[in-house]
Order: sequence, then C-alpha cells, then structure tokens
Amino acid sequence: MTDNKNEDLEYRCGFVALLGRPNVGKSSIINTLLKEKVAAVPSKPQTTRNAIRCILTTEKEQIIFVDTPGIHKPKNVLGDFMVNEAGKALTQVDLICFVVEAGDRSIGEQEELIIEILSKCGVPIVLAVNKVDKLPDPELFWKTVEMYETRIIPAAVVPISAKKGTNMDVFIETLSGMLPVQPPIYPADMLMDTTERFLAAEVIREKVLNFTDQEVPHGTAVVVEEFRSPEEYPELRTCEIRATIIVDREGQKGIIIGRGGAKLKTIGMAARKDLEEKFGYPIYLQLWVKVKPGWRKSQEELRRLGYSF
Repeated sequence: MTDNKNEDLEYRCGFVALLGRPNVGKSSIINTLLKEKVAAVPSKPQTTRNAIRCILTTEKEQIIFVDTPGIHKPKNVLGDFMVNEAGKALTQVDLICFVVEAGDRSIGEQEELIIEILSKCGVPIVLAVNKVDKLPDPELFWKTVEMYETRIIPAAVVPISAKKGTNMDVFIETLSGMLPVQPPIYPADMLMDTTERFLAAEVIREKVLNFTDQEVPHGTAVVVEEFRSPEEYPELRTCEIRATIIVDREGQKGIIIGRGGAKLKTIGMAARKDLEEKFGYPIYLQLWVKVKPGWRKSQEELRRLGYSF
C-alpha cells in the first residue's frame, strides 16, 4: 500500500505543449510564469516560428513548456515549416494545453485545425481559457467552455489571465498534477533549452515585428552572423553581436531601415536593451538588412537560414 503523504512529496517533471491560435497569449503565459521575457510577444500574429522550450522549475515540479508556432493554413514553405513544427512538438509531450480566449463565441478556422490535430494525438488536454480579465460578464466564460467541450474532452479547464497573473498558481498546480513522477531533466537555473545566439535572433526579430508595418513581419528572418560573448572571449568587456535581417522585397528593406536609418536604429536600441537585461553584460549590436526574394518559398534557402525540415 502506498503512503499518500509520500506521494505528495514525489517530484513531477514533464513536457507540456502550448497550442492555440496566433496571439491567443501562449508566449505571454510563459513570460508570466518565468517572470522573464523569454518568448517573443510581438503585436502581430503567427510570429513564433520554432517550437521553443521554456523551463519552469520549483521545489515540487519542473514543467518544460513547448511554445509551438501558431497553427494556421500554410501559404508558403515557411508556413509549412511552422505548422510541421507544431505537429512535431505534440509527439514529444506528456500533456497539451489548448489555450483559447475567454469570450470566444464561435470556433474559427484556426481552432478547427487545432481540434483536428488534437483528435489524433491521444494526449491529455487542459483547456486554458485566457484573458478572463477582459470579460464583462463571468457567464461568458462558461459559454466559451461549453462551446469547446462540444468538440474536445479536456481533462481540466482553468480560467486564467496571463497579463494580470490571475489564477496562474492553479494553472501550474493543474499541469503539475498530470505530469509523470520523475526527477528534473534540466538544471534548476535553466530557463530555455536554446542558445544565446538563437535567443538574440528572436529578440531582434521581435523588435522588427513591433516597429514595422503590417506587411513586413512574415517576410523577415534574422541571422546572427557573429556572436562573441565575454564568457567565450574573456578579453572582451562587451558581447559583440552582428546580425542580418532578411526580407523578401526591396520595399520592405526601406521600411525597416527608415528615413536616414532611423527605424533600424530604433530596432537596434530596443533589441540591445532587452539583450543586456537577458545576458547581464553590455551589448555591441550591429544590424544589416538584406533582400532575398522568395526566401520563404525555398526549402534550400530556409535551411541556410537555420530552419530544419
């Protein structure tokens, strides 16, 4: 017979995929839980391109969140890559957290795609209803839940507000209770399973998305050409980063650079500030903009830019 008291003390660890339509708040959930800006939260949809692993470690659990690209109907090879990344992430997790928005009154095309994927994966689902702080009437929350429960059978439903931090402790407790009993996989101080070079590229790309017009974001990529940190090169007092912003068209290049280089300077200053906070040392950042027509439609070009199929 097992002692329930001892069971409560057993450590839990596992992988949780965050799934939801673009900009429903998946990256904000991670940032709120980790209290650091580790996942890009730009103002435009379909901006997370790679499945990013972010790690929450406490005395009782380690939850490895897989922040997947927003699922949508792909329009090019890059779109195919983003959807494939989301699908691959689901084959490696213990639990799926389906993030929807409080007050949703209908199931849209993107949710239909997600529900179709969920019906095939056979992994327990937690329905996280985000942005409850925006609801004028609590009854709307239950209407949203009832609507989704006609299509999926969640193991649990949790109302949250990632922005306000509402109910996030219950959210963690719910996820943790459904994970395997096993020791932690990552060191306690590790927040992301990725390199500083990758993180630098994500921060720069986030700033491009935030400071440019609607047309530009999906036509951009960032390649870090050089990354020299004081940890690798003790003689340096600053971290030297040289990166290239790749765009589809000459007009996009002009938008990013701006009049007299003003927009590119603004992007660089904002990125440098974020990177200095993340890495803990001064950043010397150089940015260039290069035009590569049709790069999103070419698997060969995407591989050169670091996307693996």
